Amino acid sequence: MLSIKQMTKSYDGVKNACDHIDLEIQSGDIFGFVGHNGAGKTTLLKSIAGIIDFNEGDIKVDGISIKESPIEVKKLIAYIPDNPDVYESLTGIQYLEFIADVFKVSQEKRKQLVEKYTTMFEMTEVLHNPISTYSHGMKQKIVVISALIHEPKLMILDEPFVGLDPKASYLLKEVFKEMVDQGSAIFFSTHVLEVVEKLCNKVAIIKQGKIVALGNTSDIISNESLEQIFMEIAKEA
Repeated sequence: MLSIKQMTKSYDGVKNACDHIDLEIQSGDIFGFVGHNGAGKTTLLKSIAGIIDFNEGDIKVDGISIKESPIEVKKLIAYIPDNPDVYESLTGIQYLEFIADVFKVSQEKRKQLVEKYTTMFEMTEVLHNPISTYSHGMKQKIVVISALIHEPKLMILDEPFVGLDPKASYLLKEVFKEMVDQGSAIFFSTHVLEVVEKLCNKVAIIKQGKIVALGNTSDIISNESLEQIFMEIAKEA
């Protein structure tokens, strides 16, 4: 589903924010991506989404290169940043209709999915209110819903649980499970290591732009917790 080969990104030409990253994510994976602040997580996620360019290597989604065919890749993915930037002058439903138009979602399908997810995330009553009136958590929910209505093959999320209340967080995890059961893949960064342990079948740890641990979550943590593994790696020179 997602293939990253020797991806390297430098902002200043001296230090690599991402340093020759190799990563493979398969359909059905819920893949956790962890690292300290400034380790390169967001840089990699934005590169996959085609938001920023990178210097070396390639990133392919479903065999399609983001460098060679960015529009085709973007049709297959959904990206949710850590800060939900949305058009606040629009109402919730106007924003969802706009996103559905961009991805050419049929009227029948968008109606079905908007109803499903707005009901699930308890957003139905505020859909006709301007997004400028939404709380941070409500903005996060409307962005999540907008990402789901074109049924992406790959969902990329940067700190997806920040701002969500416990119920919404639980529901989002259930959506992840439903998506991967249908053949999609989830790749998300988080500082909530317990979520990775319980939810993700695979995990990667990045440090100073390099992948320093990668594999099945159960193999990585072995008889320790992910927090212990992370702290051990953080101490290493």
